[in-house]
Amino acid sequence: MSFLLTLQEAQQVPPDTTQAVPDTAAAQLADTVTVDSADAITQLSRDLGEAGGLLISGEWSLFWTRLYEGLAGLIVGLIPKVITALFVFLLFYTLYRGLRTLLRRLCHRSKNIDAGLENLLMQTFRVVTLSFIVVMVLAQLGVNVGALLAGLSIAGIAVGFAARDTLENFISGITILLDKPFKIGDNVEIEGVFGTVEEITLRSTRLRTLNNEIMVMPNVHMINQKLINHTMLSMLRVEVFFGIAYKEYPRQAREVVLKLTEGDDRLHPDYPPQVVVKGLNDSSVDMSLRLYLQNPKLEVPVRLEYVEKVREALREADIEIPFPHLQLFLDEAKAFDSTFLMQSQWPLLKPGSDAAEATS
Repeated sequence: MSFLLTLQEAQQVPPDTTQAVPDTAAAQLADTVTVDSADAITQLSRDLGEAGGLLISGEWSLFWTRLYEGLAGLIVGLIPKVITALFVFLLFYTLYRGLRTLLRRLCHRSKNIDAGLENLLMQTFRVVTLSFIVVMVLAQLGVNVGALLAGLSIAGIAVGFAARDTLENFISGITILLDKPFKIGDNVEIEGVFGTVEEITLRSTRLRTLNNEIMVMPNVHMINQKLINHTMLSMLRVEVFFGIAYKEYPRQAREVVLKLTEGDDRLHPDYPPQVVVKGLNDSSVDMSLRLYLQNPKLEVPVRLEYVEKVREALREADIEIPFPHLQLFLDEAKAFDSTFLMQSQWPLLKPGSDAAEATS
């Protein structure tokens, strides 16, 4: 019985609360610090509101005191967050610089990544990484990142509808860089304009024309229009057109023109030059000199050079190069036999005669 009474008394003794009180105080202090740190901006707005009321009531001393307390509270509440955010920024930005250098080296060493695709990868990496760094810094400053991203997504939808053409060019730029219909340095012809690809961006493609002008073409036009790439393959055929008179012999003209190509190292050794008859025109026999180049980028200078060489060679060989003309032959014009038009010498007309008056 004594043992049972002792056990019941032990159960009725209240627990020792000496440890609970400090724990509760510490929790309240932590909550107070957290609330003060999180609501520093809110507290500043309240202090500014009260300071405005004091300013209206004319209490200048209390106004400056309240304003000073609000600013001091803001600084004290934000200093830890600013230091943490600065540390996070420096850490991730250093990692970003290192990864960017590594990625650039890998792109340079890869044989499957050209300059255009490398530019796309570097720009994408830069935008994604810097956006991530900004989100992490804002999170350390106490900004509600979820609400911010939700607002940006809604704004992005509105901007997407307004900038539909820009998005089309962006998608077209990605298609160009992945499909590779041309690359930087290629000679292309689009919409009747011949030029060299200088730069491929996510919005446009820049071509340098033969007049050393930069033509900016939207990417959507580069994939929707008919485009001829003159340098995609390792060999390119260049044609130089010329014509000879009908009285000349194509075989003789072929021999004269082919002599011009002897010893030209720019021509492909596996594809000998040819001179062929292209057609019979109204005033000339149309012919073409076909040259096969080892370096397709020499297309323009080689063509211009051989146009002049062909003209001079035919002239020295006394082969006529006709120009468009029309000849009129009068054959068996019996209706004019009895008239003075068919006479070898026209009769002299006396002034004042009927014939003279008729011809005048």
